[in-house]
Amino acid sequence: MTTVLTALTPVTAFAAGDPLQRYAQQQLRWERCDVDHPATFECAKVKVPLDYRDPGGRTIDIAISRVRAGSAKQRHGVLLINPGGPGGPGLTMPVEMEPLLPAEVRDRFDLIGFDPRGVGQSSPIGCDLTPDQRTFQHPYAPGTFAKDVAWARTVADKCWAKAGDVLPHITTRNTARDMDVVRAALGERRISYFGHSYGTYLGAVYTQMFPQRSDRFVLDSALDPALAWRGTLREAAPGAELAFTRWTEWAAARDATYGLGATAAEVRRTYWDLVAHADRTPVPTENGALDGDAIRAGYAAFVHVEAVTPWIVALKAAAAGGPAAPAVPSVVPTDNTTAAVWAVFCGDSRSWPRDPEQYRRDAVRDRAAYPLAGDLGANIQPCAFWKPTGGEPATVVNNDVNALIVQNQWDPQATPAMAQGMRRALHGARMVTVAGGEGHGVVVAGPSCADGSVTRYLTTGRLPAKDLTCGG
Repeated sequence: MTTVLTALTPVTAFAAGDPLQRYAQQQLRWERCDVDHPATFECAKVKVPLDYRDPGGRTIDIAISRVRAGSAKQRHGVLLINPGGPGGPGLTMPVEMEPLLPAEVRDRFDLIGFDPRGVGQSSPIGCDLTPDQRTFQHPYAPGTFAKDVAWARTVADKCWAKAGDVLPHITTRNTARDMDVVRAALGERRISYFGHSYGTYLGAVYTQMFPQRSDRFVLDSALDPALAWRGTLREAAPGAELAFTRWTEWAAARDATYGLGATAAEVRRTYWDLVAHADRTPVPTENGALDGDAIRAGYAAFVHVEAVTPWIVALKAAAAGGPAAPAVPSVVPTDNTTAAVWAVFCGDSRSWPRDPEQYRRDAVRDRAAYPLAGDLGANIQPCAFWKPTGGEPATVVNNDVNALIVQNQWDPQATPAMAQGMRRALHGARMVTVAGGEGHGVVVAGPSCADGSVTRYLTTGRLPAKDLTCGG
């Protein structure tokens, strides 16, 4: 059955005379999303301006979804959900998050998912990239840097040739504006929000742009808004070194089981000997042979000491002529589209160097400081050749909006240092750190000691009295 949401009164939408008012008055046609999900999972399309400077011009569709609140009496409002990325589709997030949230939270909120502009079912973009052009981080080596520069230039050129009319508008600030149009079209004065990884940055940008419309914001595995975006890529390297050191100590204490070395120094030497061997003779795995740089590219797995150790053991055995090793253990599966990643990373920030030699110098410097992964985040990216769009500068997040940040101690992608940066930017926030927590995600990974704080905040609006650390 299709239900229609009638036009809204201006008080829940935009001020009288605001050119966006017509978007608040659009009728949303809610229909069952698909036969693979329950009938209670509904989908609709919201029209938004492609260019918010020209709200009467070209429009695009934003695909949204919902699971209604469990109790009409206790309903507080809507909880928009973003899974991260950039480039991560979020349309199915209501049904994915529903079992992770307690009943008292589900009773109070309509769970709202959405595919951000340019992603999934929201007017998706593409660059016609070949599989080898969809890679993300390249190790630095003097002999291959020219090839890396050519790759970055080619990706940028192909994206602009294919989607140049849309690329300038695929930014975090415009996605935040889309969220506010969704808010108005749903008839809500304010929105609550749950964002993971990149979604924490998106949520923080929304609070900066629309502080009076921001209600209860949970930011899971936060990124430092001051680092967006080249700094975010480079900041992963120090965290990787810490996780690697922790792993060497863990593996050394279990030398009788794994045979990688009786001391942390021996385990470290075993690993780098393996990398050096793979550079001479790539190590066979189920997904093809890995050279040393490809092994280093799996650095994020070191936060999961019990999962990564058998992989290193298998690589060591395969290098000695044993059976092929398994693929790199996945930390968090990613479904980000390459085109949307570069559109947001390159379009959000003007701080990307234009001189390839700057990337060369930074890659050499960062690898010397952080041998495991320093060059991977510092090497050249397509943003070096992205066309200037004349768009907006990156958002400076600096406000007093209440928010709750939840963070694992051992997160390879959103490190505690990054989360602290978010905490400094959101003066009204509180932060809960899970001591010993591994991996990229707290709430999204299942039960943790942070759940009580999250539930209390979402159901009552009350934050912890101070930042705290739980677990052990």
